[in-house]
Amino acid sequence: MRKIVGAIYDKIGIEYDTTRKADPAILSSLASLLAIVSSNKYVDVACGTGNYTTELSKIGGHWFAFDHSQKMLIEARTKTSMVSWQQYNVDETGYEDDFFDGATSSLAIHHFPDLEKAFEEIARILKPRGKFIIFTATPDQMRSYWLNDYFPTMMKRSCEQMPTLKAVEHALNRAGISIKATTPFFITPDLQDFFLYSGKQRPEMYLSSSVRKGISSFQNFCSESELESGLDKLREDIESGTIKGVMENYKNENGDYLFISSFAD
Repeated sequence: MRKIVGAIYDKIGIEYDTTRKADPAILSSLASLLAIVSSNKYVDVACGTGNYTTELSKIGGHWFAFDHSQKMLIEARTKTSMVSWQQYNVDETGYEDDFFDGATSSLAIHHFPDLEKAFEEIARILKPRGKFIIFTATPDQMRSYWLNDYFPTMMKRSCEQMPTLKAVEHALNRAGISIKATTPFFITPDLQDFFLYSGKQRPEMYLSSSVRKGISSFQNFCSESELESGLDKLREDIESGTIKGVMENYKNENGDYLFISSFAD
């Protein structure tokens, strides 16, 4: 079920930036894990509208970025000329072998049509010992989202699309990339990037159509009937205070998302 949803992201297009911003905590973690060096070259894989790429480029390094969606890239190019933006498929780019010192990919690997081919391409363009930092979620983490109570089919399909950590590790190893560490990430109430579980402590966010428009799971996997019934139930639970008990039932200690730090062999 994993596939690039270019049509979806072309549909989201420019409106995507209404609710999707580079969150300072995520940005700080990406920069720290990448250990940016000013003279080094980096690439943001499946960069979207370039929110994180733009902010990372301000920290240092020579930045490149690519995405499947031309509409996303049109928006990205308006943000900075300090990044080289390109339209490529993740399994076939035009970069030279051993070109980059590091790479990042944020909330994107579940859209790759073939993880192993994508990682092989990333391994090809990374220098030996080049870092590859992934920000993603696992199906196990997603089953701990209280959204499952309101949009069960959407969440089931989202979990099916998301590769397991074991699958990611296997595909990385096959491509010649080794995981060094994983770091859990917990959603905080002040998160500025409104992706799927960004409303963990702010359930009223999901009542906003503009927020939902920037979340691919709602665009890809939520039927009109499930959306209507789920929003009705959520609205009622927020008004009655029942939502607090629902949220309490879904507490977990394993993180809501995670960073995967890896190195090309």
